[in-house]
Amino acid sequence: MELLTANAANKKIALSVFVAMALMACEPKADESADTKAPPVAEVASAQSAPAQAQPPQSAGEIHAAAVTIDTHIDIPLSLGTEAADFRSDGPMQVDLPKMRAGGLDAGFFIVYVGQGPLNEAGYQEAYAEAQRKFEAIERMVSNSPDDIALVTSPAQLKAALAQGKLAAAIGVENAYPLGPDYQHLQEFYDRGARYISLTHFGHNHFGDSSAAKGEQGGVAEPVSHGLSEKGLALIDQMNRLGIMVDVSHTSKESTLAAVERSKAPVIASHSGVKALYDHPRNLSDEEIKAIAAKGGVMQIVAFDSYMRDVSDDNKAAVAAIREEMGLTAADWYKTASQATIGEFRKAVAALNSQFPRASVADLVDGIDYVVKLVGIDYVGIASDFGGGGGVQGWDSIDQSQAITEELVNRGYTYPQIEQIWGGNLLRVWQQVEDSAQTAL
Repeated sequence: MELLTANAANKKIALSVFVAMALMACEPKADESADTKAPPVAEVASAQSAPAQAQPPQSAGEIHAAAVTIDTHIDIPLSLGTEAADFRSDGPMQVDLPKMRAGGLDAGFFIVYVGQGPLNEAGYQEAYAEAQRKFEAIERMVSNSPDDIALVTSPAQLKAALAQGKLAAAIGVENAYPLGPDYQHLQEFYDRGARYISLTHFGHNHFGDSSAAKGEQGGVAEPVSHGLSEKGLALIDQMNRLGIMVDVSHTSKESTLAAVERSKAPVIASHSGVKALYDHPRNLSDEEIKAIAAKGGVMQIVAFDSYMRDVSDDNKAAVAAIREEMGLTAADWYKTASQATIGEFRKAVAALNSQFPRASVADLVDGIDYVVKLVGIDYVGIASDFGGGGGVQGWDSIDQSQAITEELVNRGYTYPQIEQIWGGNLLRVWQQVEDSAQTAL
């Protein structure tokens, strides 16, 4: 299926020109002391007929089409790439190929998410099996559309895919739990494409403390490390060695600061909010944001409604009533419900906006503004958390991605700045992590 659009073609041309210019810059220059000769007539004619240098994009549409846009957190169903969750069709999922094209989203980190379970042999085995199913789903998605999307494991591969007119899929792992008690699966996950790993999810694990405890599971007490454990610190060393970005979204403040201090390379927060704007356990304090920036890392502001506003009891009751009516009452309903049902649930929740207004694109950009003012333009990016509860008014699916660029333009951000926010900062960090790993070899 060929889904190449004008936006993709523009980016393909831009990347091709960039490569060509880089090659030209490497050409040897003429000796300035040599005698000056008149250029051949053909060269004069060629120069006269050459097009004028293109002007930088000005409008939001032009900027969005030209910038490399990356969403660092897209959750997936286990059925991704099957008829039940066909990524090739414009269906009920918040992210699919047609929506990525329509929204001008070039690349995404698709997530191998595993919830925190008991820290015993059975728990580790089930977590590892769940991770395998998620890897397989991402691989299946890509193999179904080889002409449209490529699995990439480096910034260079991402740019090469875009230059070919393809979209790019990278892999992030959410929760280090499935790595095993002694992170024995780390090399395997790297070989399979994982390029960032979140140290925790909800619930402390053997690597460190989470932003939210879960308590005893499976008869095993929840560990408390008051930051990262010795195994967590050793895991960071090995991630640095391989070239896997350390992700501090979901970790406690103590764990985040310990991870930043331990890592030899910049770290990321793949999908987090700003605590100063809304005090939620998942959001980062100024101290954490400053530490990430001082290390050269990046914080990806997440489009998660409840991380940006108070959700009233009446609002929660209204959502619970929708779930009850739709039969979505089981604890794992989001795993067992069809994508069509989940899509209908999202629409029903969105219909509550008039009574209970959700956070909006403006609120999301408020988070970007805050980080820029606190630490600078070089340390902030964007994440949706689509498929995992993400979505705000104005950006409820990936085909609406230009709305963020429009809001940034309205607030006075320039094309180079928007390029950084949408992907440039993340690509810089990713490259630095890769370079640091190669230096350590």
